[in-house]
Amino acid sequence: MKPSQAAAAEAAASPASPTHLTLPLHVDCTGLDAGPEVDTFVLLHGFGGSSFTWRYWVHRLGLRGHVVLIDLKGFGAAPKPADGRYGPGELADLVYLLIRQRGFRNLTLVGHSLGGGVALLVAERLSRSDPDRLARLVIVAGAAYRQKLPPFVALARLGWLARALLRIAGARRVVRVVLRSIVYDRNTVTDAQVEGYAEPLASPEARRALVDTALRIVPRNMDQIAAGYREIRAPVLLLWGREDRVVPLSVAHRLESELPSARLVILEACGHLPPEERPDESWAAVERFLDET
Repeated sequence: MKPSQAAAAEAAASPASPTHLTLPLHVDCTGLDAGPEVDTFVLLHGFGGSSFTWRYWVHRLGLRGHVVLIDLKGFGAAPKPADGRYGPGELADLVYLLIRQRGFRNLTLVGHSLGGGVALLVAERLSRSDPDRLARLVIVAGAAYRQKLPPFVALARLGWLARALLRIAGARRVVRVVLRSIVYDRNTVTDAQVEGYAEPLASPEARRALVDTALRIVPRNMDQIAAGYREIRAPVLLLWGREDRVVPLSVAHRLESELPSARLVILEACGHLPPEERPDESWAAVERFLDET
């Protein structure tokens, strides 16, 4: 994987766009070189995750275009400032600025869980301000509406108690329990998978950022945000596991009914992590969607 370019590239959009602005994101680029005729895939992970989530898709996407792997603010290798600005809208603002700074076009936003919600927010903003940039979206088990919070997010909202649990019990033990609770077959969770999610949570700063994100994960204006999804005219693939206990299938059906150009693919015997639980089947659905759009 090639080293990331600096996130402070010259803005390629309007003169009002910030230039030389360092964004608290970690960005790695791979695949084909970016260019005006090349598809660009921007990948956004979920709560508690990192670009590790996409490890089974990255090479395949890289054969088709320019792949931009983002660790969102507070997660993975991204900076973790103690500024409290970790809501989905604030994360979406950073991704939007990155897209404008790098001048990405022929853009496919790919988001999982929290990253799916962020992708929808970015897409809605692009649809209003610069619709020609956005080609399509792939939303994987994306958080999009008000819903019951899954236990691991509710636990993280306990603040210092959650941070103490991660410190005392250890990130690996907590991550193993969480992963086994959100996949369809708990016996498929591997040590390497646990390590991939646990290692970025080792520092006090990472644990604090996890709590800060959990506390702000449901925006106060959620209903207003959801109403804006109707502005997204680009084709959308909704990819869900039938046994998802984190973001229920009802969310997928509602998105399918409210997005103007959406199709839903449901994977059997699959939970909340389709790219990891069903890497070949989930990629096949994405590949068909890319070919058809």
